[in-house]
Amino acid sequence: MTIPLLEYSPTTQNQRVEGFEIASPEKPRIYTTEGLPSSVEVDELIWAAYRQIFNEQQLIYHNYKNALESQLRAGQITVRDFIRSLLLSESFRRNNYEPNSNYRFVELCIQRVLGREVYGEREKLAWSIVLATQGLNGFVDQLLNTEEYLTHFGYDTVPYQRRRILPQRSQGNLPSARMPRYGEDYRQKLESLGYFPPLMPTYRWSWQRPPYPGWVRLTGRLIALTGGGLLTLGVVAVALAAWGVISL
Repeated sequence: MTIPLLEYSPTTQNQRVEGFEIASPEKPRIYTTEGLPSSVEVDELIWAAYRQIFNEQQLIYHNYKNALESQLRAGQITVRDFIRSLLLSESFRRNNYEPNSNYRFVELCIQRVLGREVYGEREKLAWSIVLATQGLNGFVDQLLNTEEYLTHFGYDTVPYQRRRILPQRSQGNLPSARMPRYGEDYRQKLESLGYFPPLMPTYRWSWQRPPYPGWVRLTGRLIALTGGGLLTLGVVAVALAAWGVISL
């Protein structure tokens, strides 16, 4: 028996505020297959889908799915099917699902699939239960079948961050792309495995390596004293010139 999704209350976010806006550079571009797009527009749509799901940090050739792209261009699958296949791909699982806890993965998917921030801990808990009981496939299917997704993106539109900017506000929400694909706990695990060795400074001459020889320390003191003396003389000279005592 499938556990039903826990109820949670929406919080006030930009995307829940009704309003009418004019076109501006801050307004997200909508990529859709409605209206018979040209081949160039389909290429841009595919690129937008990769950027939305994999984020800027993972836009590498290895993550491209040529077979899926061909099916989308031929009209054999919808944009929603393409998004689903990207979410269930091995590269997305390896780079986003496996390094994260269920809570963080849910937050990441809601940002990229529903185009908004999570409503709170209650929503993360609700979707984490779905992920734990139905697995990644069941979680993705249920997320794409929500009324929220179908209302705003349907079968033909690439998800995007909804209403990041409001005309009534001087500052909008931060882009969802700022969230890295894994958290601090996974980075610490990688560091313990030796993936991020500390950078060791390189020295061209032996006297650059601490502890410094005595003559190097003495030379440094002389340079500092000489520079300080010249600076003091310059300040005094400018002050005397300002008072008319001397002319420069």
